[in-house]
Amino acid sequence: MSQSGESARTRRLAEVAKKVGVSEATVSRVLNGRPGVSEATRAAVLTALDVLGYERPTQLRGERARLVGLVLPELGNPIFPALAEVIGGALAQRGFTPVLCTRTAGGLSEADYVNMLVDQQVSGMVFAGGHYAELDSPHEHYLRLMELGLPVVLVNACVPELAFPRVSTDDAVAVEQAYTHLTSLGHERIALLLGPEDHVPSQRKLAAFRAIAGEVPDEAVQHAMFSLEGGHSVTTRIIAAGFTAVICASDVLALGAVRAVRRAGLSAPEDLSVVGFDDSAFINCTHPPLTTVRQPIEAMGRAAVAMLVNQMERGSVPAEELLYEPELVVRGSTAPPRRADAG
Repeated sequence: MSQSGESARTRRLAEVAKKVGVSEATVSRVLNGRPGVSEATRAAVLTALDVLGYERPTQLRGERARLVGLVLPELGNPIFPALAEVIGGALAQRGFTPVLCTRTAGGLSEADYVNMLVDQQVSGMVFAGGHYAELDSPHEHYLRLMELGLPVVLVNACVPELAFPRVSTDDAVAVEQAYTHLTSLGHERIALLLGPEDHVPSQRKLAAFRAIAGEVPDEAVQHAMFSLEGGHSVTTRIIAAGFTAVICASDVLALGAVRAVRRAGLSAPEDLSVVGFDDSAFINCTHPPLTTVRQPIEAMGRAAVAMLVNQMERGSVPAEELLYEPELVVRGSTAPPRRADAG
């Protein structure tokens, strides 16, 4: 071996040893397949190799890394960092290292991340808020994972052809809680602000809304991109149509709705009561504090990891969906409707 090659090998041993907290001799024993190393230490050394970007020795490449891909659409919406924290912590407790992958404009696509994670020999993947919930988006990379038999768990509803285990918030219960709250305050003109039309959780919320509200006029249901701007633009139509309350499919949409109310020279909740969905970080610090339907992120994140590990240990599990009941959190963005004779 050349002097430069020996130097690189020594540096690799030192970096991996430091990462794991063991001696370089221990790392060397693992890389050379020698006995005298516990299974936990051996797994930790192999994971450190993957995390640091070093290739495994040829004889060890067939083994899955103790890495788990966590694929999220963004970190701007506070619900996703909160979910990443719960799932990351639960994975670490079980000896896995999460690899966080988020889509950015002009950056890697969800399919790109899947290819990269497969190449890294990850043990499994957890997806939240991805293309699996969008009927019109590409799904080939999910189908590839199904063919490979790689353990995968999805957070919230997916398109019908993807047979993966899922943990979901019960969208029907969420809408029922919000609608019952608003009608108890005296609202009769209630609108529903959803994500894109091909978004499966939004479709579930719409079905529940129609089931509980009966005949729903077309203008009562509005679709928008999941963004502050989307919520703002669509709420201007809701206000113009004379609705006194709106149920939103996310807190970000709800904040856009509140902004639209203010830009129209009106006030929330006096002129429009607004209900969000998620109860993400700092929502109680908004003005007014947002009434919202809380997703049980802690329970769902831990269940997702348990389902993933169950797949790893058993080889395959039924593609079942665990439905978690949300909780209505009443704050200051909802109130009885302003009486017509009150001006």
